[in-house]
Amino acid sequence: MASLTLAGVVYLLAIREFFANPTFPRRVVVIGLVLAAVWHVEFLRAPAGADDDIHRYVWDGRLQRLGYNPYLVVPSDPAAKGLHTAETRNLNNPDLPSPYPAGAQLFFRAVTAIQESTVALKIALVVCEFAIVFVLLEVLRHNRQGAHMVLAYAWSPLFAIEVAGSGHIDIVGALLLLMSAAALGRRWRATAAVAFGLAIAVKLLPIVLLPLYWKRVRVRDAALAAAVVGLLYVPFLDHGRIPMGSLGTYVQNWRFNGPVFALLDHVAPPQLLAGLAVLVGLATATWLRRAAPEWSPDIFAWPMAASLLFAPAVFPWYLLWLQPFLRSPSTLVIIIWTVSIFPTYVMWHLRTLGRPWGSLPVWVMLLEYGCVAIAAAMIALRRISRSVALQCSADQ
Repeated sequence: MASLTLAGVVYLLAIREFFANPTFPRRVVVIGLVLAAVWHVEFLRAPAGADDDIHRYVWDGRLQRLGYNPYLVVPSDPAAKGLHTAETRNLNNPDLPSPYPAGAQLFFRAVTAIQESTVALKIALVVCEFAIVFVLLEVLRHNRQGAHMVLAYAWSPLFAIEVAGSGHIDIVGALLLLMSAAALGRRWRATAAVAFGLAIAVKLLPIVLLPLYWKRVRVRDAALAAAVVGLLYVPFLDHGRIPMGSLGTYVQNWRFNGPVFALLDHVAPPQLLAGLAVLVGLATATWLRRAAPEWSPDIFAWPMAASLLFAPAVFPWYLLWLQPFLRSPSTLVIIIWTVSIFPTYVMWHLRTLGRPWGSLPVWVMLLEYGCVAIAAAMIALRRISRSVALQCSADQ
C-alpha cells in the first residue's frame, strides 16, 4: 500500500505537468515509454495470484479446444475433474460456469492454442496494452495534441498491476474501444462500428456508449457490427439460445466497492439496479452527444464512469476501460479516481485474515470516493470563480 501510494502521488504530479505543458521533447516521451515497459517486467515475471481471474481464462480456452462449452460446464462438477490442469484446479468461483462474453472467449481460445498457461495470457494482454500506446500516439497526432499525453496512459500504476501482474481481459476491450474511437475520428464508420461491437463482445460495459455513435455511423454499419457480434456467439449456442453463463449470478450476488448500489440494494431488486446503472450511462452519453456535437474521444470516459458508479461491483481493473480516454483536464476527476481506488486492494489482505469477500472497511470507500468528491467540488468552485470574474470584468 505504501508503494502504491507513492506511485499514485507521483503519477498525479506527472499528470499536472502533462496538462501544464503543450509539448515535451521527443526524447522525454521515448524515455517515459521505456520506463513504463521496464516496470512491467517484475509484474510480468510474478506468478498470478491463486484466485486471479486469469486461471478462469485458461480454463475457458482449454474447454473450447477440447470441444466443450464454457457456458455450460461447471469447473467443480466431478464429471469435469479430468479436464483440469494444475493452473485451473483452484480457479475462483468453481461452482459457476463462465460469465465472459463470446469475444473474450475466443481470445482465450486463440492464446491457449499457442500456449496453455497464465504466462502466455499475461504476455498476450501486455501486448494489447502496448498496442494501445501506438494507437493512442496516432490519435494524438491526428488531433494535434502533444505526444507526451500518451504517458498519462502508460504511466498509470493500474496497468502494471492489473495487466502485467494479474492479467485482466479488460485491456483487450479497451484496445478495441480506442480503435473504434480512432476510426470514428477519421470517419471510417464501418470500422468504428465493428470495433465497437467487438469491444462489447469482450465485456458489456461500453454498451452505454451507444448514443455517442448516433448519426456518426450508418444503419448498415450498425447492422454489420451486430452481425459480427452475432457470429461470435454461434459456436456457443445452446439449443438455439444465446448463453449467458453466470452473468445473472454476478448481478444477483457479487458486491464490491459499489456505494450507490449498496445504498439502493435494500429498496430495489438487483436486476432493476443493474438496469439503472446502464440507464445512467446511456443518459450521460445522450447528454454528451447533444452538448458536445464536435467529436472528441475524451467524452468516452464519462458514460462508462457514471455507469460504474452505480454498478454492483467496481473492481480496480474495470477502470482500465477509461484510462486511454483520460487525456485532458476535463477528465481530471476520473484520473483521480484511478488513483483513489488503490485502498480497495486491502480487501485481498483482509480476505486472507478470514474477512468475508466484498465487505470493505468504511474508511476505504470514504477515502476512495471522498477524494473524488473533493476534487469535483474544487474544480466546480474554480470554474464558478472564473465565471464570476469574467462576468465582473465584462460588467466593468
